[in-house]
Amino acid sequence: MHVYLKKLPLLLFLCILTGCSTVQTGAGGNWIGFTESGKASYYADKHQNRKTASGELYKHDLKTAAHKRLPFGSNVKVTNIKNGKSVIVKINDRGPFVKGRIIDLSKSAFRTIGNTSSGLISVKIEVLR
Repeated sequence: MHVYLKKLPLLLFLCILTGCSTVQTGAGGNWIGFTESGKASYYADKHQNRKTASGELYKHDLKTAAHKRLPFGSNVKVTNIKNGKSVIVKINDRGPFVKGRIIDLSKSAFRTIGNTSSGLISVKIEVLR
């Protein structure tokens, strides 16, 4: 028993260290099923053909989005709470960086579930993969 007590501090240290890990498993990984509700906005025209945080170019006609924390490549279902319409987008950028907004959608993704003249819509997001 004396040998085990000598190794106890090392085991405790390792347990604490692994609990602090920030490693995420693949696109979606442990995020599958994650949901969040809030406001969605869409990219301004000036962002067309500019590089996103993932390195991809932003294109209005692709179904993509920005989220602050979700892994790049995650597929996310975005549902307009008011009309029930949904779209599936791929996370390829970071943002939005405006308080109260949870996701920035490409222009075509936003148009699929809402009217761009509204600027913002209330949505629920769910990570599919």
